[in-house]
Amino acid sequence: MAESKTKAASKPKASTKATKSAAPAVSGKPEVAKTLHRRTMTGIVVSDKMMKTRVVKVERYVKNTAYGKITTKMNKFKIHDENNSSKVGDLVSIIESRPLSRDKRWALQKILRKGSGEALTTI
Repeated sequence: MAESKTKAASKPKASTKATKSAAPAVSGKPEVAKTLHRRTMTGIVVSDKMMKTRVVKVERYVKNTAYGKITTKMNKFKIHDENNSSKVGDLVSIIESRPLSRDKRWALQKILRKGSGEALTTI
């Protein structure tokens, strides 16, 4: 008797699966592709020796959780500059993009401020 109850209980589940797999109703609105949020950063161009590629130094400030001291963290990113428009010393805004090479995952968004064109020397 217990077997017949379990079989009867499983039949409605099978019928609900058939209704779920049916084609969705067509609405009047066209389907819009979702755009991904791409990160942006601001940095200074430190090298322009490669064709269509620039090296940008991005500095960020991080507070130590234990002591509260603020330290500077620095990263260098290789970015894609299609027109070779940025030069050493320029302040640029970069945006995340698809991988363009082994190292390039960022692209030049815009030049915020033109630099003096001199190489930056770090002590």
